[in-house]
Formats: sequence, C-alpha cells, structure tokens
Amino acid sequence: MSDEGLKKKSLEIRKEILNTSFLCGEPAHIGGALSMVEILTVLYFKVLNLNLKSPKDRFILSKGHGFLGLLSTLYVKKIITKKILNSFQQNGSEMIAHPIMNPNLGIETSNGSLGQGLSFGVGLSIANKLKNKKYKTYIILGDGECYEGSVWEAAITATENNLDNLYVFIDANGHQNDGKIGKKMNFQNLVNKWKGFGWNVKKINGHNHNEILRSLKKTKKNIPTAIVCKTIKGKGIKLMENNNDWHHGRVTRNIYKNCIKDLNEQ
Repeated sequence: MSDEGLKKKSLEIRKEILNTSFLCGEPAHIGGALSMVEILTVLYFKVLNLNLKSPKDRFILSKGHGFLGLLSTLYVKKIITKKILNSFQQNGSEMIAHPIMNPNLGIETSNGSLGQGLSFGVGLSIANKLKNKKYKTYIILGDGECYEGSVWEAAITATENNLDNLYVFIDANGHQNDGKIGKKMNFQNLVNKWKGFGWNVKKINGHNHNEILRSLKKTKKNIPTAIVCKTIKGKGIKLMENNNDWHHGRVTRNIYKNCIKDLNEQ
C-alpha cells in the first residue's frame, strides 16, 4: 500500500473513532485513541502477518484506554463487523472502554490496569524464541504508562532474553489522565531510559507512516527494539489536539458536526 493509501486508511480510522464515540452516547477515551492511529495503520496494513485461527505475529494494546482506536482499526481492516463496532459501550456488550480478550476478533489480551501488556508480550516473544518461530510481537505503550514499575521489569527481562522479535511503540503524546507528562518522563528522557535498559531505540514522528516503517527495518540482532513516537493527543481534530479534556470526553451532536467537518477537510 502506498503512502497515500495509508493516509486514507488513517483518516478512515479517525472517522470511525469519532463516529463510534458519538454513537455510544457516553464519554469515551478519544484523545489517546487518535494519537496512535498512524502506528496502527502501518502495523495492520503493511506489517502484521495476521492469522486469527493460527496466530503468527501478535499485536498487544498495552495502553488499553486506547481501545477505541484498535476497535476502529479492526473494523477498517474488515476483521470485525459494523455491528460489533457499534456495540461499543452499549449495554450487554463486551466492547467496553478497555479490551476484553477475544482472539477470534483480533483482540489478543484483556486490559484494565496499565503496565501489563509488555510483560504479556515478553512472554509471547520468549515462547517464539524457544520454539524457533520467526513470528514477531508488537506492542503499544503510553508515555504515562511508563510510570508503572512493571514496564521496566519487563524491559530488562526482554533485554536479558535477547528478544529481537519484540517491538514496542511508545505513544509519547505528552499527556496522561491527570495532566501533562513530567520532565523526567518526557520524549527525550524516554529515549534515554529505554537505551539505559539496553534496547535498540529509535525516536520518530509517530504520525509519519514512512518513519514508522523505516524504524521497524533498523533492528539489531539479539536486542529488542523500542520506538519512541512523538505524537499529538487528539491528532486530526482541532478541538481535541493537545487538549487533555479529551482524554475521556463525550461527543455531543454539535461537537460531532464540527469535528467531522474537520476530518472531511483533510
């Protein structure tokens, strides 16, 4: 798929995030879903060797509050139906604010508390190494999530087990639930921290499809790769960009009309 094709897919995913959050009639985690769209687009339309019946490459959403982004991507990829997408945060649905594991739908792990996805991914990667499988594990973490100690326990475990089949994207949008990311965990310090744990580290523009693709090609033998992505929370919708009010917010009809106009003009 061309870069123009990837841009169209990213726009389509953003529209589904907005549509679904509006239709659910409840507050939803929108900002952090929008910030990781390009990463998801590249993974699902250029990179992942997917096989739901017999898993090969695996994707794990560790920042589970971004589930609306994953769910919209699974729909655009034609893995789930519109009916499933539209059940998001509806009574009786399993499509709630955070993912509930359902491999048949491409949802690899449940997620509530932050900081658990990397440990899960490390386990998968170790298993593939032991079985001499060439499959790869891809994970998205949030920058706020990197305050969790379990992230760094898993990070050193990955290094000590030579997991060059493990790729972690850090969605560094500069915000978390209760405000801005502190100076000790900002974009550059995240780069330094992952390097300090012995990872092969790349720093990129997380909204540039080509940079994302190139970062996955520059790997090192026996070393896991961390790709620190400079992103914008709420990317693509002016009202929401760098506005932490939209970490978790409700899209009313008037807001929806203004936001969809924003997206249609892109």
